[in-house]
Amino acid sequence: MQIKDVFGKLPLLETERTKLRPVTLQDVEDMYRYCSDEAVAEYTSWYPHGTLDDTLGFIRHLERKYDSGEVAPWGVVDKEEDRLIGTCGFVHWDPVHRRAELGYALSRRYWGKGYMTEVAAAIIQFGFTEMDLIRLEARCLVPNIGSARVMEKTGMTYEGTLRKVVLNKGVHCDLKVYSIVKGEDGSKRL
Repeated sequence: MQIKDVFGKLPLLETERTKLRPVTLQDVEDMYRYCSDEAVAEYTSWYPHGTLDDTLGFIRHLERKYDSGEVAPWGVVDKEEDRLIGTCGFVHWDPVHRRAELGYALSRRYWGKGYMTEVAAAIIQFGFTEMDLIRLEARCLVPNIGSARVMEKTGMTYEGTLRKVVLNKGVHCDLKVYSIVKGEDGSKRL
């Protein structure tokens, strides 16, 4: 299986409370609203967006990835408000080894309400069923307790902490690593 086979046109997904679709330029204000929040950006690899132009640049970057069939995140849209509230998707996919890494960001207004757990679970299922993954992993900075809880709630297993493994915003940081393998998620056992 090739990356373009799956991401040549980002599939539309749906959960109970969200729609998952490509991010578009029409999402710029919604994305800016949460990407400019220092609390949202605190444990990410990116700095808070300072201007709408920062957000426009990021959305254009995503559009290029969508257009070229590369791995790119889904925009997470709250069905009730019809508003972009975050992104979730794969930050890396190795089709040969059948493994991928999951990443996400969510508006602070939606923290603690189970939205990202719901979305991540759907994307994990997509990975096992549509991408034929064997292993899916996710990482978070050690102090990011909320992200660790999302991983645990989706059935991922804590594998350990990689010490000083990433230079993030000028500081070498430790990362907690979680994973789930096919068969642990309720999909067809190997």
